[in-house]
Amino acid sequence: MVDGKSFESAKIFVTGVNGHIGNNIVRDLLENGYFVTGSVRDLQDPLKVDHVRQHAIDLGCEDKLTLVEADVLDADGWSELLAGFDALFHTATVYSHSQDADTIIDTAVKGTTHLLKAAHAAGIPRIIYTSSVAAVGSVPKGRPKTEEDWQKLKHSPYTIAKTESEKRAWELAETHDLDLRVINPGGVLGGRFVNPTPSIDYFPDAIKGKFPAVPKIPIPIVHVRDVARAHRRAFEVDEAEGRFILAPHDKTIADVCRSIRAQYPNTKAPRWAIPRTLMFIVVFQDWIMGLFGSKRLMTRKAVKGYFQGDANFSSEKAARVLGLEWESFESCVADTVEEFLQ
Repeated sequence: MVDGKSFESAKIFVTGVNGHIGNNIVRDLLENGYFVTGSVRDLQDPLKVDHVRQHAIDLGCEDKLTLVEADVLDADGWSELLAGFDALFHTATVYSHSQDADTIIDTAVKGTTHLLKAAHAAGIPRIIYTSSVAAVGSVPKGRPKTEEDWQKLKHSPYTIAKTESEKRAWELAETHDLDLRVINPGGVLGGRFVNPTPSIDYFPDAIKGKFPAVPKIPIPIVHVRDVARAHRRAFEVDEAEGRFILAPHDKTIADVCRSIRAQYPNTKAPRWAIPRTLMFIVVFQDWIMGLFGSKRLMTRKAVKGYFQGDANFSSEKAARVLGLEWESFESCVADTVEEFLQ
């Protein structure tokens, strides 16, 4: 219970409900009887609202879902929107490695500041904040990274954004005595998305065999259903506190492609992995593509950042405190592929 209210009557406000994590959180909350209000930037855009509303239609609980129009970059009006809710789930962010750096960082840091200050003003009893293992960091190699670790590298705007915004969240929580619980997922796979995130946007090319071999870039993987459950359980478990890493599968991009090929032998997913010693070829190819206007993703700086650390994270705390049992790696891959094949 939260402030004497049973979970069945709890009202949850979720930001960024159109996103991969956000709309799966909506589904999970509705399946478990909650009343949900979600924010999007444009209520008139079917790509931002139709798939979210479909969850309530599928479950026969349209009366339990409300969508409102709001932008986390606008400071005004949030405290009024949040009044009367039992929890805020703040997921809204820009997950991109190609958009303008200022946009990525401002949305994360300013958005977090606006939402947590508004939550304090509205008297929200509990806040669940979506961060990332990007704020935990992938170094040092060779040992599981835990909730005590923090990112030390600054090799991308997204890494900077997630690290600075989470630190800002903890500062505000201390200043305003907020009950803040933070979820730190790895690369999120699984279905129910409209715009593929960088964690899954390479799947179509892999399925079609657009590259003969793939690099062994480390990636910690978790299923989006586990991420959604973790947010709900972080709200439900009174004793939950601090950060929760969700990264049960220590894999590489090459492992993902092998799993696609093994589970879907009719696809053209690459069977060969590029060893680190030959990554200079990938960098050179990326440079050539850049000459023709493509966004460069495999620069020397980026590749160095990928291999400075590893994908070895401990998800023990989340499993123990939140009672999570992880979806298999094969399920993570298959559910993602199935979404693209629809």
